[in-house]
Amino acid sequence: MPDRDDAYDVIILGSGIAGSILGAVLARNGAKVMLVDAGVHPRFAVGESSIPRTLNMFRIIAERYDVPELELFCSFDKAIKEIAPTMGRKLHFGFMMHEEGKEPDPAHTTQLGTHIPDLHTSHLFRQDTDSYLFHLAVKYGCVARQAYRVQNVDFGEHEVTISGQDGTRFRTRYLVDASGFRSPVAEQLGLRAGPDALKHHARSLFTHMIDVRPTDECLKMPKEERPPLPWVMGTMHHVFERGWFWVIPFNNDPGSINPLVSVGLTFDERRYPKPDDITPAEEFARHVSRFPVLERIFADAKTVRPWVSTGRFQYTSTQTVGHRWCMMSHAAGFIDPLYSRGLSNTGEVIDAVAWRLLRALKDDDFSEERFAYVERLQQSLVRYNDNLVNCSFISWSDWDLWNAVYRVWAASQMPASMRLSRAVERFRISRDEQVFTDLEDEEFVGSPFPNKAYDELFFEMVRLCDAVDHGELRSGDAGAQLMRAVRSSPAVLPMQGLDDPESRFVAKTRESFLGLARWLAAEGPQDMRYLVDNPRIKAALASRPTA
Repeated sequence: MPDRDDAYDVIILGSGIAGSILGAVLARNGAKVMLVDAGVHPRFAVGESSIPRTLNMFRIIAERYDVPELELFCSFDKAIKEIAPTMGRKLHFGFMMHEEGKEPDPAHTTQLGTHIPDLHTSHLFRQDTDSYLFHLAVKYGCVARQAYRVQNVDFGEHEVTISGQDGTRFRTRYLVDASGFRSPVAEQLGLRAGPDALKHHARSLFTHMIDVRPTDECLKMPKEERPPLPWVMGTMHHVFERGWFWVIPFNNDPGSINPLVSVGLTFDERRYPKPDDITPAEEFARHVSRFPVLERIFADAKTVRPWVSTGRFQYTSTQTVGHRWCMMSHAAGFIDPLYSRGLSNTGEVIDAVAWRLLRALKDDDFSEERFAYVERLQQSLVRYNDNLVNCSFISWSDWDLWNAVYRVWAASQMPASMRLSRAVERFRISRDEQVFTDLEDEEFVGSPFPNKAYDELFFEMVRLCDAVDHGELRSGDAGAQLMRAVRSSPAVLPMQGLDDPESRFVAKTRESFLGLARWLAAEGPQDMRYLVDNPRIKAALASRPTA
């Protein structure tokens, strides 16, 4: 079939990050691919904050499928030089709790960051990074059909046919829908789950601005109460009861020529119903005025593009994989941008789809069973994200509860990154693809860190926060119980301060990381010692023996 002009091995709907990376991977490995999108590049997109797990997923895809250009995203310095000089540098996640009409309490701030340059991530200016990836896909051989609106999808036994509003038709052996919320496949097959399928509730307002003052310049708290890394050098989360503001600077590094800052407000639509009598800009300003520091941050800020105002934006699907089709990543579901998991989850799904699809094309076998893991992965990612974000929103009414919830999330970050980094380094030596396939052989698929002890801690958090939400437990009591669970859990690695409720700032260094790795190798839980079975870590430990 692909010998015909209107026929392809794979048609991908959507040429954002998910569709373009998958298209580049498939075309690079010999598939005839068409990328279809209703829009054109460059274009605005949200989902701008990356995390170390994102870098490792990009490394895995780059190594496994021989797409070396993706490695550029794994170094901020290379990315800003070779992709676009419009990105911001990210050294940390910063959280500051606010109460209406009050200056923030310095004791109610947390930061999880790093001094290690290899772990610096980026604030992606998506119009540039998405264009880069789209052009990469075309360079590797994808046929591009932009400004093309799909009117109908015909799912046949031996092929799938898409029809455009212009009357053209294209056939494919397999269809991947990476288009996002307005998924043609979800709409045509009626796959969106109902509103009760998810716990979390939120709507959002967002735009890009100039002249946003850095948080550091707007605080009245003493310098000794501030974290080791400037707030402006990371993704800033200003949290309040049932909501949070994000501030993501693209202008915080001398190498960037971009003056913009991504800003947004995400809050529970049940607590803060969408008004009919004011504009999104006026609503944003109304909520900013509730918090003195935010008033100073946005005092001179100006928007450079129209505001986007959503209703409740959580959604999921009853099914994400079918005969000769798959809905991928944000076409399958989405929860909230909190914790910046969108890009790393997308990378995980791309990898799970790509190797299966390449083998399916070779074998001419597109059975649903072959893609069953993709279904399980996507449903599990939604479930974990829904619980994590919902617990966070519940906890923002009480510092003690939020302080514990934050630590449950933070405890997953380093081991999750180490797990993926280990696979990359082992593959670079062995070139055995099985090291990546083995990552899927986990009981706790979709978890922030797939480990039994961590999963038990995670769902203890969920149990306690649900009890608070249902009025069965006071938030302070839940916070005390959860903090005890954090302090006793073997999944919470020492030497980071996460087991100490008074330790609010983590700024990893190479020496602190190697100290943790040394402890983990000698004294850590048996089911976590594999994390340091990494050639690079072993070499670093050998070059810096203990005194």
